[in-house]
Amino acid sequence: MNSSNFIAPMDYFESLSEGCKFEIISKTTSTDAVRSIILSKGFKFVAELDEIWRRFLPRDYQEIIDRSEFPLVCNTKKELFFRLCDSPILLDGGKLHSGKKCFMIAPRELIILDSDDEFSWQWGARRDSRFSEVAYLIIGNQLDICGTIGTEMLSPKTKYNAYLVFKLVNMCDYRLEYAKSSIRFVNYESETDTENQDNIVHLPRLQESGNIPKMRGDGWMEVKLGYFDSKKGIEGLVEARLFEMNHTYKGGLIVEGVEFRPK
Repeated sequence: MNSSNFIAPMDYFESLSEGCKFEIISKTTSTDAVRSIILSKGFKFVAELDEIWRRFLPRDYQEIIDRSEFPLVCNTKKELFFRLCDSPILLDGGKLHSGKKCFMIAPRELIILDSDDEFSWQWGARRDSRFSEVAYLIIGNQLDICGTIGTEMLSPKTKYNAYLVFKLVNMCDYRLEYAKSSIRFVNYESETDTENQDNIVHLPRLQESGNIPKMRGDGWMEVKLGYFDSKKGIEGLVEARLFEMNHTYKGGLIVEGVEFRPK
């Protein structure tokens, strides 16, 4: 074929009005907005507009920014969107960590049985933790860790998993082999209501089935405690709980937090 006779295909999208391009991109997703620039250079101007990317941000994005422990400065809404997606931020003085509408409850904000007993638990800083303190179980014969979050802080109509984020001390005399976990809406379900829904959770990876821990990208381990749906109209607290009451001594558990993350 003679290259001099080649005619490039017409870019029909380029001939559309700016308003029409805006309507097309605003009804897509953030991924499609980025891809639209590759599809047609006529989309480039519209696909960079703040008004487009404001629609992809959570409705309460300004509240999230205001609660950030450190200043969050972005020149465009697109930059802000990817900043929140790729680099989670600390909220409320480091009590919460957020990104992609996922939240981690810091150890000090968890309800931990006997956490004020210095012979059972110790509190201290770790260089690999995002929080100022982590909880370290020295030795105890009961374990009960509970994290709660208000549904208004979560994305509506979204299925969530809850995870315990932790590490285990290698050379430890006492090991926690398994525990139970549960999820409940505090305003609508009692602890008795959720007894039949308890899950078996393995903290050391000794099993090949059930809820077993997985390595995270940040170097910590996580194990799923359960899941729930943040349905519209259900307001109040969601509780994720890990407990083990067999009265055998256990230790070597380092708690980084409880994370609520979209499935």
